[in-house]
Amino acid sequence: MNWDETTDAAEPQADRLVGAAADGEDQAVEAALRPKDLGEFIGQEKVREQLDLVLRAARARGATADHVLLSGAPGLGKTTLSMIIAAEMGAPIRITSGPAIQHAGDLAAILSSLQEGEVLFLDEIHRMSRPAEEMLYMAMEDFRVDVIVGKGPGATAIPLELPPFTLVGATTRAGLLPPPLRDRFGFTAHMEFYEPTELERVIHRSANLLDVEIDPHGAAEIAGRSRGTPRIANRLLRRVRDYAQVKADGHITQDIAAAALGVYEVDGRGLDRLDRAVLEALLKLFGGGPVGLSTLAVAVGEERETVEEVAEPFLVREGLLARTPRGRVATPAAWAHLGLTPPQARSGASGQGDLFGA
Repeated sequence: MNWDETTDAAEPQADRLVGAAADGEDQAVEAALRPKDLGEFIGQEKVREQLDLVLRAARARGATADHVLLSGAPGLGKTTLSMIIAAEMGAPIRITSGPAIQHAGDLAAILSSLQEGEVLFLDEIHRMSRPAEEMLYMAMEDFRVDVIVGKGPGATAIPLELPPFTLVGATTRAGLLPPPLRDRFGFTAHMEFYEPTELERVIHRSANLLDVEIDPHGAAEIAGRSRGTPRIANRLLRRVRDYAQVKADGHITQDIAAAALGVYEVDGRGLDRLDRAVLEALLKLFGGGPVGLSTLAVAVGEERETVEEVAEPFLVREGLLARTPRGRVATPAAWAHLGLTPPQARSGASGQGDLFGA
């Protein structure tokens, strides 16, 4: 229901059912399911309340809204909120992304074609090139850019006035934004992961729009495996719908949802094959760690970056794995989740207790 379209980790997550990146099917479905105003938007209560005040005040003044920065993990609703901002302000929206703007001229071409009051949504803003970023400073603050004509000593800066506009920047890594850019946003908001009860509301709304019959227990089963992310909840709903249509009467119950997600190897906590492979290697091969990242990646047959950027963030957030200076370490919760018994603690850090009869 509330999702974004791009992410830094899009490629390694693209083929995962529980990956937060949006593929072509996701984007097509999301376009139909997206809420049209803040009243329809589920979750992110504080962000909605604060943003509502910002937009109402701007409309009352007859001015464009302040520039908005939205940060948070992929799939939580940054793109959706940008579209809602445009709708609430009665303005058109222009959508682009940081990686698409590699030169200052690319940004100048976009800015010079904006209409007054238009919303410019810049996804993954932290990945924009430095020259374009520096041009954006002046555009956001003074609604003006200097276009450089010519090269060398004969180069001339031609000032170009811009109509007032609202920039909505989205980022999955707010820490990578330089302070001068971050400070130019009038309103910043961090998108939090969703609670299961909020995801249940998302699932019921999406099921209604998709004409899918689902009972409360079925929605709760899907919500519990959705990693706190609406995009994943909607993807799982579609896969469970397919299973229910083929294997049952089309009605989604708790048993049907559990059976369907079992087929797709998504367990009760939302872990998939890769997540469990990392945990099993850590527990069964290395006794719970500590073990180096490269060694762990070799053990599961994946690239180091895939383990670090795709599997580990969720395992750490769930309290199943810890990153330490000595390497990766499994927590007691990881042993319990896989139904394994942790090895008995040895007396003494290096076995010296046995040597001296202690």
